[in-house]
Amino acid sequence: MKKISLNTQILWGVFAGLFLGLGLSLLDEESVIFRAGLYGAELLGTLFIDLLKMVLIPLVFTSIAVGVANLRAHQQMHKVWKATLGFFLFSMALAILLGLTAANIVRPGEGLQLAMFQDDMQNFQAGQMPLTEFVAQLLHSLFQNPMTALAQGNVLAVVVFALLLGIAMVVGGERYANILILLQELLELMLMLVGWIMRLAPLGIMGLLVKLAATQDVTLLATLVEFIAVVIGATLLHGMVVLPLILYLVTGMTPFKFWRGAREALLTAFATSSSSATLPVTLRCVEQHLHVKRDIAGFVIPLGATLNMDGTALYEAVAALFVANLIGIELNLAQQMIVFLTAMLAAMGAPGIPSAGMVTMVVVLQSVGLPAEAIAILLPVDRLLDTFRTAVNVEGDMVGSLVVQKWVRKESIRGSRSDSEG
Repeated sequence: MKKISLNTQILWGVFAGLFLGLGLSLLDEESVIFRAGLYGAELLGTLFIDLLKMVLIPLVFTSIAVGVANLRAHQQMHKVWKATLGFFLFSMALAILLGLTAANIVRPGEGLQLAMFQDDMQNFQAGQMPLTEFVAQLLHSLFQNPMTALAQGNVLAVVVFALLLGIAMVVGGERYANILILLQELLELMLMLVGWIMRLAPLGIMGLLVKLAATQDVTLLATLVEFIAVVIGATLLHGMVVLPLILYLVTGMTPFKFWRGAREALLTAFATSSSSATLPVTLRCVEQHLHVKRDIAGFVIPLGATLNMDGTALYEAVAALFVANLIGIELNLAQQMIVFLTAMLAAMGAPGIPSAGMVTMVVVLQSVGLPAEAIAILLPVDRLLDTFRTAVNVEGDMVGSLVVQKWVRKESIRGSRSDSEG
């Protein structure tokens, strides 16, 4: 008998949760069946969220540290990896800014306060502060004792320490090979734990959606349509205007020529919703159709499949503001800057596993004190949005390989001229 995939089980969990929740909503809230059903759903949902939170900090720490430290295998390609990381950071920053701008203009979810998050709304602290105080507080939150940050679940401080540790291992080279091996083994252990936790995902998601559907009216569905439109619109704008414009300004390649060469990879990414699964097709497209040199493509594309997530970063930024609007909370400029930083770092640190988006979404929500349980609202539409954001993720990798090749070629020409003049 063929084993049912986890994605199919989660889909069944979504439908079962919505069906059972709508059934409970028809009952009297004081009835024994309603209270027992809601209690059981809360137990399942809370258990699942708590398990995700349990592995969240060590998973993000090890994945970011290992990902950055692995750059030392390409020390002979200083120009390539510096240009690659520069482009990845720049393109993701533009994507997040675009997402935040769209969410602030349209404001999806505003005016609809969810009953299941009333406690979070009451406990949320959103005080205004001057810019100088914000900068001081941000720096203080970024650089903390790593043990304290790990113990307290301070996401930003953990991510910054992981980045610095990874850079130190790059600079140190082979002297720290044993530490890298240890971190890689820890990462593998965390991924194993995540795999075990995800076996409970269908039940956990069902519990969260039962509670959501039983305590919320159907107006949420209209709000989700607005949220979907904002995410898809901003993602397509980034993929069809921003990235092609960067490509044209740097390399002179027209968007139509690029899309003709990249078509196979983009369609595969859209169909599979997996940058990793699309990787062989992406490499073939950039080497054979877009004529990127093999040594550059072989570095930029695999690294991009792990670190460069324009679509994911944009989605997580919009989702954070959407959740805040649903709860009835106004995120100020300082908190939106934290969302900006966390969305970028979380997208870069997302491991190549099916549940990575769920884990990193929790990171972004928790960075500004939003409830992790809000992923229950996003999961029913996540599969649809995943197709668009994965296609843009892959497009960003391909554009990056072309831009990096152009930059490296310019640097080489400039260097050879300097040598001849000398």
